[in-house]
Amino acid sequence: MDGNLSFVRVGDVESVWDDLVGIYKECWAHKLHLPHYAPEAFEERLRRHAGEPGWEAVVAYVSGEPIGYIYANRLTGAHDRWWRRTRPEAEPTVAGVSTVAVKEMMVRQRWRRQGVARKLHDVLLAGRPETQVSLMVNPLNQDGKVRALYVSWGYAVVGTARSSAEAPVLTVMVRPARA
Repeated sequence: MDGNLSFVRVGDVESVWDDLVGIYKECWAHKLHLPHYAPEAFEERLRRHAGEPGWEAVVAYVSGEPIGYIYANRLTGAHDRWWRRTRPEAEPTVAGVSTVAVKEMMVRQRWRRQGVARKLHDVLLAGRPETQVSLMVNPLNQDGKVRALYVSWGYAVVGTARSSAEAPVLTVMVRPARA
């Protein structure tokens, strides 16, 4: 890998706002014309997510250049919006567990397939107190390769969810935070 790879953990979205939005726009450049993927829609989601309990991000940099990020927040229990929109309804043994929800994880194209996403994920979880981690993934993303990657990381499918009429149907997955 070129340059020096470093990871910065932040709890203040403003300090990394431009880095997150820049990476997002590059990664989704081919879909930015769609309502769900429009930069304004992402910025609204980012602002909302950053205001939720336990929000934090980890940003990967190579020689000062932001190359990827992950951000997450703590779910507030079985009645959290995350679990309310999961179908079928998540079992209490899943929804009732202390959970960190990964809301976004992106790595710029040039830096993919080099373990950056896994390192972002591991750095985030190493600093979290929750016992379980959940994420949602589009099962069609990269022809199913992203979902398969998460399965290889120990995630199991618990259902599906759709955040809005414009959003794709996502696969909801969970695993222990310390797998």
